[in-house]
Formats: sequence, structure tokens, C-alpha cells
Amino acid sequence: MGNSDHFTPVEKSFLNDSLRNNKVNVPYIVVDNFPNLGMLTAFRFLEWVSKNPKGVISLPTGKTPEYFIFWTKHILENWDKENIIELRKKHHLVFNEKPSLADLHFVQIDEFYPIDSSQVNSFYHYVNKYYIEGLGLKPENALLINCKEIPLASGKSIQEIFPDNKVNLELRYREAQNPLEELQQESIFLIDNWCSEYEQKIRKLGGIGFFLGGIGPDGHIAFNIKGSDPYSTTRLTSTNFETQAVAAGDLGGIEISRERLVITIGLETITYNKNAVAIIFAAGEAKAPMVKDALELPPSNLYPASVLTHLPNGRFYLTSGAASLLKDSVDEYYHSGDWSQEKTDKAIMSLTEKLNKYAEHITLDDLRADQYTRLIPDLNENTVQSVIDSIKNKIQKGTARLGNEIFYHTGPHHDDISLGLLPYIHYQSRDETNISHYSVLTSGFTAVTNKFLIKILNDTLSFIKKGDIEMLQYPDFFEIGYKNKKDKDVYHYLINIASGNADEKSRAVSHRMVRNIVELWSLKTQQELEEKISEIINVINSSYDGQNPAPKIQTLKGMIREYEEELVWAHFGVRTKNVHHLRLGFYTGAIFTEKPNRERDVIPILQQLRDINPTVISLAFDPEGSGPDTHYKVLQAIAEAVREWGKEKDLSQLKIWGYRNVWYQFHAADVTHIFPVSLNAMNTMDESFTNSYLSQVEASFPSYRYNGKFSSLSIQTWVEQLQAVQLVLGKPYFYDNESPRLRATHGLLFFKEMNVEEFLRSARELEKSTEGVL
Repeated sequence: MGNSDHFTPVEKSFLNDSLRNNKVNVPYIVVDNFPNLGMLTAFRFLEWVSKNPKGVISLPTGKTPEYFIFWTKHILENWDKENIIELRKKHHLVFNEKPSLADLHFVQIDEFYPIDSSQVNSFYHYVNKYYIEGLGLKPENALLINCKEIPLASGKSIQEIFPDNKVNLELRYREAQNPLEELQQESIFLIDNWCSEYEQKIRKLGGIGFFLGGIGPDGHIAFNIKGSDPYSTTRLTSTNFETQAVAAGDLGGIEISRERLVITIGLETITYNKNAVAIIFAAGEAKAPMVKDALELPPSNLYPASVLTHLPNGRFYLTSGAASLLKDSVDEYYHSGDWSQEKTDKAIMSLTEKLNKYAEHITLDDLRADQYTRLIPDLNENTVQSVIDSIKNKIQKGTARLGNEIFYHTGPHHDDISLGLLPYIHYQSRDETNISHYSVLTSGFTAVTNKFLIKILNDTLSFIKKGDIEMLQYPDFFEIGYKNKKDKDVYHYLINIASGNADEKSRAVSHRMVRNIVELWSLKTQQELEEKISEIINVINSSYDGQNPAPKIQTLKGMIREYEEELVWAHFGVRTKNVHHLRLGFYTGAIFTEKPNRERDVIPILQQLRDINPTVISLAFDPEGSGPDTHYKVLQAIAEAVREWGKEKDLSQLKIWGYRNVWYQFHAADVTHIFPVSLNAMNTMDESFTNSYLSQVEASFPSYRYNGKFSSLSIQTWVEQLQAVQLVLGKPYFYDNESPRLRATHGLLFFKEMNVEEFLRSARELEKSTEGVL
């Protein structure tokens, strides 16, 4: 964390004094969760502004600044209200006058290239909406990256020079082969010159005084990817896969972000002003490895954020999860609070990995020599066995058969439940006394690309014109018939997976699309249907990639995802009536999804709890925002619904299962249940994913960890979890076990069972930090 004397009054008010003072490259502060991270950053920003009212600021784009923007506006707009006065006193933001942002100079950090600055998914648009207009900055004091204003050869437009939006930087180094390449080569050098001028303008201002940025999956800050020169300046450059995967959500798919270049300020741009306050903020366990590398390893161009080492006022602001791998945090975990079996499990599992040694070979001397295992109370020859027994007990819990249960499996997005729990769900579904319901809480329309939608619409139109959608001829179809036989659409598709008839599978999808379009637009004739499909195709074709579509087209995209979800569970005999689509209203596709509220987002979940009366609820357990922001917002809404339901009935026997999937993972010590996954179960999950989630098979929005399908990444995660547990139990425990199920184990699935009180306690801090928005 660093010497507290180096921190400002605001920063000291957020310090956790119990953290130890191990050496790190850059001082850091840890808060509990994502919203509080935004609060800390906003208070520090306003503290700096009060002393530098005409200073130069550079603020980030994307989803990470959500609560920074919220808290900055909220504090300024309610400066003299009693609750904000108290909050300001608590965090030492006490001035006679409210800080004014009007005379600040703003520097845009980065931008995709090429991109039309008028597009809502451009960073130019973001900066103007949320910073220039949102915070009341003066446009004339802003240095912005407007791609349309960057001069190109012969005064031509971006589309004339780069008609396919591809910029080939090889033209910097080789001869042009044709007239178009000559124009492109000249244009690239003009862009390079513009970048140099942009850099000089920043330096004429004295450099950046207050820099705030996130940290990417490869450790990048701004678009300075892993390997960037610490002396780099503003430039046009390419990116790597990790960065492209993150940008895919902004640009409409990785097939687009893979082709786009970026203009970014350099690492030296950030550190040019040696008095600059430069802050990197990060939330969630997914960022923990990048944070550890930047803070604890020797500064290197492999860890771009380590460049903050050069700034006395450089800082990292982190959530507990993002800081979880730092030595301070690990020390804090083991030295504070009561000792538990969980701590013993984690300490010894970590030791087996450090020594690359099976637990049965760990000696008492090994335990006494390690800084954490030596802390285990009553350390003795049976200590390692207690960990072995603990892990075995979790496997026994995981393989125990359940009966007469009503499962309410929930997912923030489509495919979350499948990726997180499918092998275990399949295992328990074999007992016919169990009843399962699957509820996806958001429409998930952003995961459907325009290209995918257009293909389905064209196929549908073709089938209609050939007379292959026979239900259109039913006399009552446009009145009531379109609502019926949705299970038939699902069966039609799955039976043709079995027969391998691709054309009939496509026709099954078209059947469902016809029903959806008739329902959404209240159509009455086949002619209206054909005209509407053609109209939607024209609208989509005239849209830019990544554009948020009109509300009904959003819904239509979401209905594709809903059909996909029904296909998955139909693999296991689940009828469509047991697959629920809540489409909670906070999910809008905007850069910042709204905060959940009671009437719109909580009541629908509460009503399902009343109707279904589950004995088990499963949910994506992400109280800190490690994955997409939808995850923790859905968690808030479920927690509030459960809290309300608890006022109506006794929930003492209700079990809550927290699962994780491709975005973040549990440690074996943190879970209650471990379920063995066989090759057959892996294949079942992968097959159902590939056959059902049609919009996801090409992985337009992949994880930065893997360039491929999410199902493959889930399998990879299960295999890695088995490898960690094998160091404790030994490989013979599995391949030589009396149980055929354990002998067939080639991966492990983890989840955590909680009672209602435990679950609500984990969600309560997040709720408090958002000021009771529910």
C-alpha cells in the first residue's frame, strides 16, 4: 500500500489501516466494491480540481468510469445537501466553495481508427456526452480525437481513402502498389503527423495534470498494449487479441475490432508532467493478475501500467478482488480474523502449487518453512490430511443425489447458466422428482450481431416466398395461431440436429422468427410480414456496426437469444414453459446500463419466486463486478427479491447456489461443492452450446482469455480446476477410485452453497454502496 504520509486527506479517509506495507512499485488503495471505487475516484478528482481549477485532465471511456461519473455529478449537484455534507466531511472534502470544472482543459485519451465521430460507439461521442456536456466542461478547452477532422491525402474522406475501414500500416515501410495504396500511404503519414501535433499540444499545456485510466486484460493503459515503449507518445497503432476482444462489444464483434487500429496517447504522454496525479482503477478478481504484475514485478514494457512508477503521485485504486493477489492482501487474509478450515485449505493448496508437490509428500518441515502454512493453528502431521478430507467432502457433497427439489436457475445473460452449471444440472435432472426452471433475466440482444440477424432474416424471407412456412396458411395464424406450438419450433430444430439436415434446422429458426415478427409488429397478412422483414433488413444494412438498434429490433435480437436458450434446455427434455425470459428493464444496451429499481426489475423476480416456490436458487455470484456489469446488477435485483420474499414466508431451508463461469472463477477453498466432470459431460455441454447458441458459435464477443467459443473456455477452466485439486488428492484418487464417476473425471466444476442470510450479507454491502437504489 505504501507509506500513508504520501496520501492526500481524501485518500487517507479510504485507507484500510490493517493492510501491511509490503514493497510495491506504486502506492494503492483498496475498497470493497465497484461503486465505492467510483466514489473514491470522484472524491480524489474533486480534491485535485479544488487546487487546480485550470488544470489539464484526461479521463477514461468505457464501462469502468460509470460510478466515477455518477459520484462526481452527484456530489457537485448535491453539494450543500445534508447527506452529501456529511459524506464530504467523512472523506475530508471540505472547502468553502464548491469546485468548478468549467475552466479545466480536457485531453481525450484514445479512439478507434477509422470511426465516424458521430457514432454513439465512438469515444469522441462518449467524451462529449459524459465529460464535456455531462460535467460542464468548455468545448474550446478540449483536445479531442475527431477522426473526420484528421486530414487525409488530397482532402478526401475516410471512406474514399479506406473504403473497407482497413488501414495497412505496412505502407509505412513498403512501396505502394497502386493509386489507392499511394493515397493510403500518404494519408497514414498525415495521420502520423497529426498525432505528433496532438502530442505537442498536450505538452504546450504542461502535460496532463490528472490522468485516470483503467487497466486492460493484457495490462494496457489507454491503448498502450503489452510491449509498449515507456517512452511512447501519441500515435496510430494496432492492438492485440486481448484488447480486440474487449473492444468487440463497442464495435459490434471481434471481426470488426480485429481490423481497427487505434489512436492513443503514449506512456510518456501520461508521465510527461512529473507532478501529475495518475490513477489506474480496477475492479474484480479478473484484473488481479494484471494488477499484481504492474505493482510487484520489476517495471517493464510487459506491464505498461508500471510506468506510473515514474510519478510520485501515481496511484492504483482497487477493489478487494482486483487486489486479491497482492502480497499485502494475501497477508491480510491470513493474519486477520479467525482462522478457518478455508484458510488451511487455501494455504496448503497454494503451497502444493509453489512447490509443485503433491499434498501427500508435503512434510511438517515444509509447512513450518512457509510463511502462511506456519500460521495454521496446532500444526501437526494430520494438518495436510485435514485438507485432503475437506476437498473429498466437497466432492461428496457435489456428487450427492438430490430429490424432490424445485430448482430456479438464473442467469444474467443467455448461456451463463449452461456455462456455469450444466454438467451438474444434467446430473440432478435425472431424478424425475426434481423440477427445474431456467430464468434469464436480461434480453441479451447486444450479443446478436447485425450480420447474424440479416442472415436469419434473409433465410426467413426466402422460406416464406417458397411457401415453406406452411403455418402462414392457417386461417387463424395472424390472430392467435402465431402464439401456439413454440415447443414444435424447438423440436423441429433438434430433430434435424439428429438427422443432420441443415436446411430444416434453418427452417425451424425461421418458423420462430416469423412468430416473433408477427407478435412484435402485430402483423395481419403474409404481405405485411414480407414487407416488414425487408424493412428490417434495410434498417440494419443502413446501421453502423455496434449501433444500438431501435427498441423493437432490440427485442427481436433478444428473442433470438431466448430461442437459443430454449434449445439448450430442450436437449434435456425441458419444455419452453419452464424457460423464462424476464427482459428486466434496466438492460438497455446503453454504455451504462441503468441501476435496477424495485417496480421494474425486482417485482418480476419476486413474482416468479412466488409462482415457482423454489427450494434452490442458482445465480451468477459476482458481488464485485469481475465480469460484465449486468452480473452484479442482476445480483442486486435477485437479492432484493429474495429479501422481499423472506417477509412473506420462512426461507430458512432455501439454498442459494453461487456459480461462476468464463469471466471469473472460484478457488477450491472458497466453495462448498465440487462436481466431477467427465469427457462425456464436457462433450454434452460443448455440443449443446454449439448446436443451440447459434449467434455465439463464431465467437464475435469472445473472452480475452480465449479466441474461441465460451464452451471451450468453460471446459478449459474445469480442466485447470482439476489440476489444482489433483495436487491435493493425487491423480490415483481419480483414475483408481472405486467410483466409475470419479474414474471418469477430467475436469471439476465448483460452486458455493449459501443460506439466505449468507447470500444477503454478501449482497448487502453492494446495495449500501449504491445508496439504496432499489
